[in-house]
Amino acid sequence: MGLVPLLSLLVVVTHMLLVAAIALRVIMKRPATGVALAWLLLVVSLPFAGAVIYLLIGERRVSRTRASRLEVVRGNLRSIAREALREGLTDVDWSRLPSVAHGIDHLGRATAGSPTVQGSSFELIPDTETVLRRIAQDVEHAQSSVLMEFYIWNAGGLADEVLAALVRAAQRGVSCRALIDAVGARPWWKGPQPGQLRAAGVDVRQALPVGLFRAFVGRTDLRMHRKIVVIDGNVAWTGSMNLVDPRFFKQDAGVGQWVDAMVRLRGAVVAALTATLVGDWALETGESIEELIEDVDLRLVASQGPADIQVIPSGPGETDDSLLQMLLALINAARRELVLTTPYLVPDESLLRALRGAAGRGVDVILVLPEKVDSFLTRHASRSYYADLLDVGVELCLYRTGLLHTKSITVDREMSMFGTVNLDMRSLWLNYEVALFVYDRGFARELRALQQRYIEDADRIDARAWTHRSFGPRLLENTLRLMSPAL
Repeated sequence: MGLVPLLSLLVVVTHMLLVAAIALRVIMKRPATGVALAWLLLVVSLPFAGAVIYLLIGERRVSRTRASRLEVVRGNLRSIAREALREGLTDVDWSRLPSVAHGIDHLGRATAGSPTVQGSSFELIPDTETVLRRIAQDVEHAQSSVLMEFYIWNAGGLADEVLAALVRAAQRGVSCRALIDAVGARPWWKGPQPGQLRAAGVDVRQALPVGLFRAFVGRTDLRMHRKIVVIDGNVAWTGSMNLVDPRFFKQDAGVGQWVDAMVRLRGAVVAALTATLVGDWALETGESIEELIEDVDLRLVASQGPADIQVIPSGPGETDDSLLQMLLALINAARRELVLTTPYLVPDESLLRALRGAAGRGVDVILVLPEKVDSFLTRHASRSYYADLLDVGVELCLYRTGLLHTKSITVDREMSMFGTVNLDMRSLWLNYEVALFVYDRGFARELRALQQRYIEDADRIDARAWTHRSFGPRLLENTLRLMSPAL
């Protein structure tokens, strides 16, 4: 046999072995049937390249080191949950809440190991300028520790006041740590501010750094999308807002200023958010959980306020589909009204069916989205779902005065979800997120009032006009919909 035929045979055999190996791996991972068949088709039709693409982004794969650290973190968090049980912080009076609330709490315990804690106070703050000033003020008053975790940090405007407050806190001896995503804040990491923080004594680290070697041991497109601030272990912030001043952030994107909301919390829920952030820090740095808990003064916080809140963190290797399950349970609990706000709508099939089902059983479903988003692919893929929703009576509102970035759900003005999670597959499967499930009518009313302000600054989509659009846009949108799992 000549050299060329021999090489050809070798290539064919190698490709067949790769296909067999990937097929076995896909079968044993048990993804959705359609997803599995799509990957197998790609691997077969693109020799070698298809296998490489699958190994890079085909699974929610984390490195062995991260997986082992996750086990340690989970064990410590379970210990904290058991301590909360002993202290009675999980003794929620479910009789004063909607009957389905206790079931949703049970689901969160079973899938994420996170119980609802009773007794937290809240301030819902929809103004980004106020948020940045108040965070800076809290840091100025810090006595023992400051913990921060953000997807994006962007220099300029009032974000620099937060940085200055953090520098002063570290200089007066407060233990300050900041965990910032490596990719989301890439321009910031290349600037001078990380060095300024380190020079002042702030321990600032990258979350989920990327690199060629890391691509071989785990996925490099997993992102830390959480936004949490904890001061002295007794005040916490979370919500949709990155550490940016909208007046100085992505001004050339053509979408207007980003519109966000945050909640400032005190009481029992602070410990759960602190534990989430401490766990993330331990995962990224390898520091001892025990030393971190002592240094940041992680402790159970006494009940303070009326709200019962369940903190649900999610992410690859951390939980499977707990956050999706919680969202589905909340949507299915709606009996009269369901209002959702999200910047990115790329739902999986189960989420789409739940929204359609709610509208179909007579619930008033209102979905508020930004008119313009900062991603061409996501914008058009999202529009491919509009007809599915409009067909069953979902009211779609396009917010016109900026990029609406608040992620929220209210159900019957009685229960709520508020946090960092978008209604897209990236948030549900690839990002590390955190969501508050709030069982409190007072919070639901405040959040619903904020949603109403968004609705009043939005244009409703006419279902008849939408279905009669030209063929070209519909073809583009439906084509990009095929890329939904990667968006």
